[in-house]
Amino acid sequence: MKMWRSAQKEIGIAVCFLAPSAVGFFLFYVIPFGQSILYSFQSGPDREIWTFANYEALFRSASFLKAAGNTLRFTAMGVPLLIVASLGTALFLHSRVFFRKWLRTAFVLPLVVPVASIVQVWQIFFDWNGALNVVLERFGMSRIDWMRSDWAIAVVVLIYIWKNIGYNVVLFLAGLQNIPDQYYEIADLEGAGRLRKLCSITLIYLLPSMFLVILMSILNSFKVFRETYLVAGDYPHDSIYMLQHYINNMFASLEVEKLSAAACLMALCILVLVFALHRVERSFRSFME
Repeated sequence: MKMWRSAQKEIGIAVCFLAPSAVGFFLFYVIPFGQSILYSFQSGPDREIWTFANYEALFRSASFLKAAGNTLRFTAMGVPLLIVASLGTALFLHSRVFFRKWLRTAFVLPLVVPVASIVQVWQIFFDWNGALNVVLERFGMSRIDWMRSDWAIAVVVLIYIWKNIGYNVVLFLAGLQNIPDQYYEIADLEGAGRLRKLCSITLIYLLPSMFLVILMSILNSFKVFRETYLVAGDYPHDSIYMLQHYINNMFASLEVEKLSAAACLMALCILVLVFALHRVERSFRSFME
C-alpha cells in the first residue's frame, strides 16, 4: 500500500511537470492541425461544402506540382550527401586526430547559431558581387548568378548540409562509441583490412543510429524553407521553389483550404516515410536477433 501511494505521488509530480508542455502541444499543434484537416475537405463561402475539390485543385496546379517535385528532388539529393558527409566526419573525429575535441565543437556550432544571421553570410558569399564571384574572376572565369540559375539548388543543398551535419555527427559518434573494441581486435587478429572492418563491423552496428540519422535528415529536409526564404525571397528560382514556398504563398493570399490540403499531403508523405523506415528498422532488428 505504501509503495502504491509513493508511485501515485511520483506520477502526480510527473503529470504536473508535463502538463504545461502537453497543454501547449495540444493548443498550438494538435488542435490547429486538426482544423487544417477539416478545412482541407471544405469549400464554399462559409465552408459548408464537404468535398475533395481542394485536393483535385492541387494536383491540377502547376505551382504545386513544381513545388512537390522540387521538394522530393531536394530530399533525394541532400539526404544521401548529408549522411555520407556526416558518417565520414564522424569516422574521422572518432579516430585519434589532433584537436579532436575542438573539431567536434566546431561541427556542432551551426546548431546553436541563429539561422538568419548565418544565412546573410551565405547570401553575401553567393551574391552577384559576392566573394565567390570575385574568386572566379581572379581565375579568368565569368561570374555566375548563383541564386537565379540552376546552381541555386546546389547552394541550398550546401547550406542544408552545413546546418545539419553537426547533429548527425553527434548521433554517429554516439553509435561508434557503443561498438565494443574487442570486435576490431579480433578482426585485426584475423587479418581483416580497414574496408572489411568498416563494412562488416562499423556499418553493421551503426545501422540503428543510421535509421535515426536518415529519419532526422528527411524531416530536416522538409524544414529548409527558412534558409531558402532568407537567401532567395518569396519567389526564388524555379529549381528551389519548395512546398513550403507554395504553402506560404497560399497563406499570403488567404487561400486557407488549399493551404490546408497541401499541408495535409505534406504531413502524409512524412508519415509514410517514417512508417516505412520504422518497418525496415524492425525487420533489421528481427534479423539481427
